[in-house]
Amino acid sequence: MSDLMQDTSDHEHEHEHGPLVELVTLRDWLRYAVTRFNRASLFFGHGCADAYDEAVWLLLHTLDLPLDRLEPFLDACITGEEREALLEVIERRINERLPAAYLTGEAWLGDFRFKVDPRVIVPRSFFAELLGDGLEPWIQDVHGVSDALDLCTGSGCLAILMSHVFPNAQVVGADLSEDALSVARDNVSAYGLEERVELLCSDVYSGMRQRRFDLIISNPPYVTREAMDALPPEYLHEPRMALAAGDDGMDVVRRIIAGAREHLKPGGVLAVEVGHNRALVDAAFPELPLVWLSAGGVEDCIFLITEENLPPGAV
Repeated sequence: MSDLMQDTSDHEHEHEHGPLVELVTLRDWLRYAVTRFNRASLFFGHGCADAYDEAVWLLLHTLDLPLDRLEPFLDACITGEEREALLEVIERRINERLPAAYLTGEAWLGDFRFKVDPRVIVPRSFFAELLGDGLEPWIQDVHGVSDALDLCTGSGCLAILMSHVFPNAQVVGADLSEDALSVARDNVSAYGLEERVELLCSDVYSGMRQRRFDLIISNPPYVTREAMDALPPEYLHEPRMALAAGDDGMDVVRRIIAGAREHLKPGGVLAVEVGHNRALVDAAFPELPLVWLSAGGVEDCIFLITEENLPPGAV
């Protein structure tokens, strides 16, 4: 066989194999993606529970299909152009270890969609479930909340949720990062909430002046120094300032508690999400009568304290 014929044969042989040729249906691509994700030992901590959930999300999003309707499309054939797009997103997830939310440009809390990119932490919060219940029984009447504050708002997701839960509330979303606030502005605009959600650059309470609120919530940085050093690669794409909080993870939480009394109305409520750090919180604030809440089947991830239990100088 001549060299030219051999080269041509090899070239044709290459194009008879591989995922772009061999994977025909969405079912084929889903199986392939799950296998690749599992073999790559990816970490799933940004909204999806496992390789299957993340593969479904990435594939449906890439194909512009409804995220909640996989079954009707499983045996649909994927065009050549679409296959290239699917392969690219799978390879990027594996090779770059980018969270799926950054690949899709969106994240979801319940039924709420938010724009995200590496300027903000990927939204994930147990508050989404608690706010769905209106924070009962600590908030007696959702219509009675007139002023609410979301500290460390990031993408603005919790501020937006609060505006829906408390229909009469003026909501402030505060963050130290101007980059994050830029993303938050896009999200507030997408929901048409410019008149009800104010975004404020503030280092905890530094920009609040004398303002007081019926409710303050926060999902602040709370990752310890030791845990920061052990984070999976996926987390390293997120802003470090949204995660790291000193040796014991309590640097920002201390400041939130210390200033809460002077920014809460009489009878107001402070609620703070701290992940799995209850032991660290209890060690840092042994004198405070904190109420620990459960959400999403997880115990002790959010603590709550009322204004009258935050006497000046107690922290």
